[in-house]
Order: sequence, then C-alpha cells, then structure tokens
Amino acid sequence: MGKYIGPKSKIARKFGEAIFGADKVLEKKNYPPGQHGLARKRKKVSEYGTQLSEKQKAKATYGLLEKQFSLTYERATRMGGITGENLLKLLECRLDNVVYRLGIAPTRAAARQLVSHRHITVNGELVNIPSYSLKIGDVVAIREKSKSLEVIQDSLGGGRKSSYAWLEWNSASMAGTFLQRPEREEIPENIKEQLIVELYSK
Repeated sequence: MGKYIGPKSKIARKFGEAIFGADKVLEKKNYPPGQHGLARKRKKVSEYGTQLSEKQKAKATYGLLEKQFSLTYERATRMGGITGENLLKLLECRLDNVVYRLGIAPTRAAARQLVSHRHITVNGELVNIPSYSLKIGDVVAIREKSKSLEVIQDSLGGGRKSSYAWLEWNSASMAGTFLQRPEREEIPENIKEQLIVELYSK
C-alpha cells in the first residue's frame, strides 16, 4: 500500500493550516509551496475545487489513502444521523487516532507505526491494524515490553496530555479507555465535513 513520505510542511502549506501540529516552516512560509507560491495570483476556486480540497485535507489530517477514506465514508452513510458527523466520528474511532489522542505518540503517523509494530494492545490483546475501529469500553494500552520506548516516553512526558471527554487515561497503568464516540463539537479538527458530503453526493 502506497503512502506519502514527503515533507509534511509542504502539505500543511498547501492547505494553509498546521494540520500536523505546530510547524515552524508554516509559520515562516504561510503561502502555498512551489516556485511561484508567494507571487502567484490564484484563480477563484470552483465549488468542486473547494469540496475536493476539504476531502484532501481530511485525508491528510487522518493519514488515509483514497480507498480507505471512501470505505469509511460508505460506512458513515449507512449509519443513522448526519453523514458528515458520522464520518468524523468513525475517523476518531480508529486505533491509530486514539493512540495519538491519548498522547502515547506525538503524531498520527507515529501512532500508526506503533500500532503496526505491535506495541499497542486492545483489551489485553495485541492489535497491529491502525484502522481497527474501537468500541465503547475498549481499553487501549502500551505493551509491557514497549513501555520504555523512547518515542512513547518522550510523548507522554512532553506535556501533551489527553483532554478529550470521550477518552480516559490512566497514567499508572499507561492505558486509556474509549468511553464513547465523540460528538462533533468535541472534535477539534478544522474540517468542513458538509463539503465532503456534497462532493460524494455529486
């Protein structure tokens, strides 16, 4: 499966937002990448272009490829309620995202790697599928042999603690509980999900 391994700052500059967290490059160069990024006069973006950009931003934020994102959207349409909100809720339920939200990893990309390399357990069982969808009450923990890993220790000690109503972190056991699916207003990502719905509805 292919994945983007280029500079994250370039993607952040494309959207004009620090979608991967604090970014010194974006602060210095808050304009689109490319040879003419600063001087280029952009044409008015079409409705389709705006919708497509929002989908690409959501994909980049959560680290999904097109097929994964489309399948998640299909699941969202089958759920009751508002499709756009369902989409974000499903993305937040992913194991790699929850590992990141709990503060076990500094970024979603690092969280994905921890899961893939078998450092994370769910309800005591090793799970190495980043897209694994958590259920209410699931306990996400760090494998005993992995608790001393530098990336985990640095992330947990870096001051970025979980402060999300749908997650509960136990620092003594180095485990977190998935309490519930978050409501839209609790998800901090700056994503206009309705634009994504409109794009898929065309």
